[in-house]
Parts: sequence; C-alpha cells; structure tokens
Amino acid sequence: MRAGWPAVLLVVLCAAVVVAWRFGRAAVRRERDRQRQADLRITLAEIDALDDRRFEYALRDLLVRDGWPASRVGGGGDQGADVIGDHLQRGRIVVQAKHTRVGGKVGSSVMYAVKGTARPVHKAEHAVVVTNGAFTRDAMTWGDRHGVHWIDRERLRHWAENGAALHELLGLPARSRPFRFKRAA
Repeated sequence: MRAGWPAVLLVVLCAAVVVAWRFGRAAVRRERDRQRQADLRITLAEIDALDDRRFEYALRDLLVRDGWPASRVGGGGDQGADVIGDHLQRGRIVVQAKHTRVGGKVGSSVMYAVKGTARPVHKAEHAVVVTNGAFTRDAMTWGDRHGVHWIDRERLRHWAENGAALHELLGLPARSRPFRFKRAA
C-alpha cells in the first residue's frame, strides 16, 4: 500500500492542476466578456437597421453592460415584457421594446399595458418602454405620472451610443434593504 502513494499523489496533483487551469480560463473568459460589454456602443443607425427581435437583444445587451443581468423574454404572450433584468442594488426592471420606423410614435396604450403587468406579473420595481422613435405627448405625460419610464430616440442615443448607464439616465434609485434580523425584545 505504501508503495502506491506516489501514484495517488501524482493523480491528485494532476487533477488540481486541471481544475486550476479551468478556473483560470473561466476567469479570463468572464473578464473578456465584461470588457466587451463595457465597451458596447450601438449607433442609432445600427439600431434602426435591426428587426424587432434583434432590437430586444440589443436592449438586453445594453442592460447587461450597465450591470443588470438580463434576459430577452419577448414574443407572443410576453405580457408587456420583452427584456427583464435584475440588479442587486436597484431591483427588477421590465423593458418593453417598441422598434418603429424612424419618425414612428408610441402611444399611451403601451404605457397602460406595461404598468398593468410590470409589478403584478413580473414583480418588477421599474417599468420602461424603449423606442427608437418617439412617444406621443399623452404617453410621456401618462408615463411620468404613473411611474412608467420612457426612452425615446434622444435618450436611446445617450444610452446606446454615448454609454450612459440606464439607471443614471432615468434617475433610478438604489432600493433600500430591509433589516435582515429583528431586534430581540
């Protein structure tokens, strides 16, 4: 039995080297992805050329760049959510994407739908409608009054092209965390 310990030690050492190598590669890959996301800039011309589905993916990528791990969930029956993101300090965000032709306008009905599902269905603290076009005056007024944020073409330029973080652009506060432990009586 004692004669076999060098072989066992060699196997354990090789396994440790393989595990360390894999962790190192994963860390390099994560850093490369983080850097790629940090550098992400999309021009309005590129956004205008996208189809609806790719527009949703672009919005997801911008959220990820800004620190919101996000998923595209849009499609039939999406209940007013094309992208959902979760941020440790800011909570959950629901994004409804409205890709229009240049000059297209998004009306109030979109705002109503997003407001009606963001919190009750998706458990979100923030609801946002994003378009590469514009919003009607009624839609902007209603959104401002009822807590549905809107990103029009000009705000989208600041977010996508100039690299402004969405939570800074919209003034989204960090949520306050409740105390975890109750005080003893």
